[in-house]
Amino acid sequence: MKIAVIDDERPARSELCHQLTALLPEAVIEEGDSGARALEMAGETAYDLFFLDINLGDINGTVLVNALRNMHPGMKVIFVTAYSEYAVKAFELGVEDYIMKPFDKRRLEKMLKKCGIVESRSTPGTWGSSGGRIKKLAINTAGRTIFEDLDHIVFIETYNRGCLIHTTKEEYFEGKPIGDFEKKLSEMGFFRCQKSYLINVGKVKEMFLWKNNSFAIKMEGYENHILPVGRERIKTLRTLLGTGHF
Repeated sequence: MKIAVIDDERPARSELCHQLTALLPEAVIEEGDSGARALEMAGETAYDLFFLDINLGDINGTVLVNALRNMHPGMKVIFVTAYSEYAVKAFELGVEDYIMKPFDKRRLEKMLKKCGIVESRSTPGTWGSSGGRIKKLAINTAGRTIFEDLDHIVFIETYNRGCLIHTTKEEYFEGKPIGDFEKKLSEMGFFRCQKSYLINVGKVKEMFLWKNNSFAIKMEGYENHILPVGRERIKTLRTLLGTGHF
C-alpha cells in the first residue's frame, strides 16, 4: 500500500508519518511539502491514501481535490487540518474523511477503518495482489472489533438503528447505517437488493416469484429467511447472477 502525506509543516508531517508507520508498518509512505509537490507526486504514483493539508502555502487543499481525483478516481483523500470548521467543507467536497491536528491515534485508527483498511499486523495480506481491495470487514460490536472475511458474510440487514451482519457462523450487530456498508462493499461482490438488505451475490441460493408478482431470494445457510428484491433492482440482480428472464 502506498500513502502520500502532504503538509508544509515538517513537525506535523513527521508526526503523521510516524503514527501511520506504527499502524501500517508495511505501507510505503512518501512526503510532500506543497500543493505543487502534491500534484507532481500524484502524477508519478498511484496512491491508496492521500493525506492533504488544507492550508498549504501555495495551493489550498480544497482546490487540489478535484485535480487529484481526476488523476486517480479511486484514490482516497483525507483532509488534514488544525481548524474544526473545515469539517463541513470536507464533507461538501466528498473526501473520505478528515483528521485534526494534533493527531490522535484513536481517531486515526477510526479513519483507517472507515476507509476499509485493516491494520497490516492483524490481518496480513489485506492489501496486495488485489490492488488495495479489502478482504476483511472490521465489525465494531459489543466493545470489540471483529475482522471477518468477506467470503463469510452472507447478508447485512437494517436492525434497530444499525445493522445485523449475518455470517456463515455468527451474527453481529453494529450501530451504523446500511448505506455505510454498501459504500464500502459494493465493489466487493455485494448488492443492495432492497433498501433494508445488502447481500453477498455469491451466496444467493434461490430466486423465486413472491407475493404481488414481486421477487425474493434465499441465501446459503439462511434458507428460512426470505429477502425481498426491489422491483427496480431485479434486472441488475439477474445480470449479476447471470440469469435470464423468469
